[in-house]
Amino acid sequence: MRESLLGWQQYRYLRWALLALVASIALYLTQGGAHAIQPPNGGTWQGYVLGTAGALLILWLSALGVRKRSYSSTMGTVQGWASAHVYLGTLLLVVATLHCALQFGFNVHTLAYVLMCLVIVSGFYGLYAYLHLPGQLSTLESGTDQQGRLDELARLDTRIRDTSQRCDANLQSLMTSALELTSVGGSAWQQLRARDRSRVAVPGSGGEQGKVVANEGQQLVIRHLATRIPDAHKQSEAELLNELLALFGRRQVVLQQLRREVQLRGLLKIWLYFHIPLTIGLLVALLVHIVAVFIYW
Repeated sequence: MRESLLGWQQYRYLRWALLALVASIALYLTQGGAHAIQPPNGGTWQGYVLGTAGALLILWLSALGVRKRSYSSTMGTVQGWASAHVYLGTLLLVVATLHCALQFGFNVHTLAYVLMCLVIVSGFYGLYAYLHLPGQLSTLESGTDQQGRLDELARLDTRIRDTSQRCDANLQSLMTSALELTSVGGSAWQQLRARDRSRVAVPGSGGEQGKVVANEGQQLVIRHLATRIPDAHKQSEAELLNELLALFGRRQVVLQQLRREVQLRGLLKIWLYFHIPLTIGLLVALLVHIVAVFIYW
């Protein structure tokens, strides 16, 4: 992934972007000389050239989504387009800044600039995500995938239910509630945080329903089982508690892996929910910006 995006064909588009960067700065510096009629701004001929280049870059960069879905297209490879998208998208930030000469206000022109910056920043996060997170996800999934973990979790839950049938009523109730009140997933924000919101109902002294407390990482149940083992009166009871402890220990690991996998997949996708709508907003603001310039300038 790193090679296909950043180093595609020996950094071809990095070289293109650097050449265009030097040309843009040189063009900008031709403004505002001793005999210049006006200082650098978007209304000079240099500003118009930079603005036109920026608008064309925005339109081309927006076409990546179309190219990714054009499987029969002969207009270059997706890897090449993605590499150019990264470098030319970064170049756009400089070109647009030179175009406006850092002249901002409360108007649609500044709005277009702000939206462009937000699109680029979200793209930077997307680049980071696609360069780093797939490797972590691949390492996490080595040996099994999400469905495999879900199947293992179901098997563990079945074994815990069967094993707890041989326990006293209080312990059986604790085991059952720990299974039923386990939380995985949730809202988008909860998935991204990967926070364990599992709970467990602790039975009262007389067997009545106790209060529901946090059971993050299955820690409360694991501690309860661990503290009961030394007090076991029979060898069979100790073996039963050890078996439950081992099952919940493995369950803890599987749940942690599931939450981390859900989190990584969410982090890989969440930026698109900002990047794409911001891009659409940028295109609309850009159109208004261009129309306003031709009408009022």
